Amino acid sequence: MPTEGDQSLRRNRLQRLFSTFPNGPPGWGLLLLRLATGVILISHGVSALSDATEFTFSTIAWSMIALVSGVSVLVGFLTPLGSVLAVLFNGRVALAWVSQLPSYLAHAGPIAALVAVMAAALAFLGPGAFSMDSRLFGRREIIIPRPPKP
Repeated sequence: MPTEGDQSLRRNRLQRLFSTFPNGPPGWGLLLLRLATGVILISHGVSALSDATEFTFSTIAWSMIALVSGVSVLVGFLTPLGSVLAVLFNGRVALAWVSQLPSYLAHAGPIAALVAVMAAALAFLGPGAFSMDSRLFGRREIIIPRPPKP
């Protein structure tokens, strides 16, 4: 029969698999991080669409990735997925800047590297309590009724 210590250890391992939704000052900090990252991603997406001289599939696809990930991070909906998309988009822009390849966003390389780091932090930390993810997937108390006595 498992002891109370064994149950606590299993519970801690299980808890690490799920994102936490901190509130208070950490929650506000995650909200500010999400807002800054989301606004920059949305502006990159809009900038890429408005500055494009020709609309190729690549231009539209990368712009839509920036816009979708920006909105996702901004409102805190499916934040880990939006953050990973943001890391991919900004990683591409930062690599284009480092390698000096021609790119419609190559001038934004240093900012893209910073946003990629911010998005990676959000992917690891989660969205916080002030997000749609928290409302949809947050912690719930499940009450299991005791079986009736025979």
